[in-house]
Amino acid sequence: MTRFGLISVLAFSAAMASSAAAAPGHASITPTEVAAAITDAGMKVTSEQVTFLTDVVAKSDSPSLKVQSMEQWGDHRMKVRLDCDPHEQCMPFFVAVQCSQENEAQQGSLAPGRSSAALLRTSAASGPIVMRAGSQVTLLLDGGHVHIRLSVVCLENGATGQTIRVASRDHKQTYLGRVMDEAILKGSL
Repeated sequence: MTRFGLISVLAFSAAMASSAAAAPGHASITPTEVAAAITDAGMKVTSEQVTFLTDVVAKSDSPSLKVQSMEQWGDHRMKVRLDCDPHEQCMPFFVAVQCSQENEAQQGSLAPGRSSAALLRTSAASGPIVMRAGSQVTLLLDGGHVHIRLSVVCLENGATGQTIRVASRDHKQTYLGRVMDEAILKGSL
């Protein structure tokens, strides 16, 4: 990248960050709020372990945050995608989490770039497994005014109510979906 191009990118980034922080009627999302959301999703972290990749604001003070995905990101770090609930409160955003030894034990043996769906489970399997890894099912994605139906392949076994990882048939995209029955998963955009 040329020196001029690099300077332009840095200037644009600085302008976007300062405009996001200065937006009237918006409140900054804090590391404490993010740490609480990640802890609720199953990985205990403190606010000191959370690093924002950009300034993040919400339409209201103390929005309800929801963890969308977690994946290993280099040595001793996780990349976590969060969103507000309801999603109109803020744009989805990423944070980096510095992992402690306790966090690494919770992660298990994740390969770099693999999603940590086990940490996002809403509950342990409360019934029999109705979806098997490798089976082709339908994923229904809903968001705002958009409803998408995809044919996907299960990457994990799942019981009704569990959140599991699935992939597009060409395995180029991965998604998280909640098992509704033996043929349907629901996700959100």
